[in-house]
Amino acid sequence: MATSTLDSFMSLLLGRFDNREQFEAKKAAGEVFPFARHVNTACNDKILGLPADFPGVFMIEESYYETDGKKSSSPHLFLFTEESEGVLLTSYDAPEGNDKRTLSYDTMVPAEYASLKKSGKFVPALYCEHDGVWEGGSDSMFTPAMKFHLFERFSADALEVTETMEVNGRRVFGFDDPIVYHRVQD
Repeated sequence: MATSTLDSFMSLLLGRFDNREQFEAKKAAGEVFPFARHVNTACNDKILGLPADFPGVFMIEESYYETDGKKSSSPHLFLFTEESEGVLLTSYDAPEGNDKRTLSYDTMVPAEYASLKKSGKFVPALYCEHDGVWEGGSDSMFTPAMKFHLFERFSADALEVTETMEVNGRRVFGFDDPIVYHRVQD
């Protein structure tokens, strides 16, 4: 059986990742930069009532950051679908019965597909493949004054993630360099 484009894309994205190598290099250079981890887990098994031939993959992304001793987390529920132009990421609100601050695959309360709600703030991101590297992103206006910029590059070598937040044109979150995640073994 041939591997679909979506299957190939998801094989790069699913798993455990961190930026330890980049973090240590930045620390040695005296730069403030987060130590970051991603735990990306397919979760179609926790979505009840999916059509038998459902063409997408729901994924819980658990993101953990530590900067200057301060820890934070940012979990998300995403749906990835194969489109004619590439792979589309659509963000969903945390399903009812789940805490949007602590959502994880392990703690996710199963949810009915029909009850899931697409994020009203996040503009879906389209990823296109060029020579084994997937690139894509989007710009979302979370409020009239708050802009979220996402750009990502995924390959067998690394996940590179650039996220910035601007309020009235002034960056309030993010770094000049993308966070470079490498796969870690369990």
